Amino acid sequence: MSSLVVNEELLEQIELLQTLLKNCVAGAFGGSHQSKTFGSSCDFADYRDYMAGDDITKIDWNAFARFEKLYLKLYLDERQVRTRIYIDASRSMAYGKSNKHVQAIKIAAAIAYISVCEMDRVSVYAVHGDHTEEIISNMLGKEDFYNNINKLNDIRFDGESNISEAILPSAVGYGDGLSVIISDFLTDNDLTPAIDHLASKKKDILCIQVLSKSELSPKVRGKMHFYDSENADLVYRKNINREIINAYKRALEYATGSISDLCHSRGGSYALVSDTETLNGIFLDKLLTAGVFK
Repeated sequence: MSSLVVNEELLEQIELLQTLLKNCVAGAFGGSHQSKTFGSSCDFADYRDYMAGDDITKIDWNAFARFEKLYLKLYLDERQVRTRIYIDASRSMAYGKSNKHVQAIKIAAAIAYISVCEMDRVSVYAVHGDHTEEIISNMLGKEDFYNNINKLNDIRFDGESNISEAILPSAVGYGDGLSVIISDFLTDNDLTPAIDHLASKKKDILCIQVLSKSELSPKVRGKMHFYDSENADLVYRKNINREIINAYKRALEYATGSISDLCHSRGGSYALVSDTETLNGIFLDKLLTAGVFK
């Protein structure tokens, strides 16, 4: 990458963004989250019958005195949440004059900072082909963030990416937090298996689709040759007129709507952003409105 995306200026923007978000909502992604499983915190949850082999120190002897039956006290497990961020590192993210790759890194850095401020662990992955490359592992706390976040500058954007094939075999904890996918989603590969997999793991899901200004609102006219940035064999030669542009816009609306519907149908969130939007606009407008921050 010719210039560093993660730099002092970006970090100052992210710090200010996190402060603004905290003024808008009570907490962002959580921190010291209560899981749906039982553990050893001080918060009482429920009773269950004693079974052979259970820890006798958790028996409620007051309940035994009343009912002459052994019951175990169950407590909510205070579990640290994991935020996993997947960045589509395909060639189309950095093709031509597009700044989609830059926007993706900025968004990932902002989400990572918000998460570590809530004492969540953060891992960031680059999706290359059918596998994920771990860029940052188990980042925890602000000091760890500042020591590691510049690694995002080293991500290579090249080749193709198959998000489902990459995420399915990767390690994903059960019900342990947020999974974020940042991509232009300009592929024939099916995203559904990845979303279904994350949903089956009881993950909170956020898909952020980043498109360039020219992809959202093309201005080209006349005879044009278009080449697939990830497959040189795919070429489109056409006289681009108003009818073609309108057909493209309808197709784009259908494609983005399909991804949005997929995410929402699995209990996740979706946001469509431009590569020219500011972080404040993305987080304080679109993600806040989408209910990502509660």
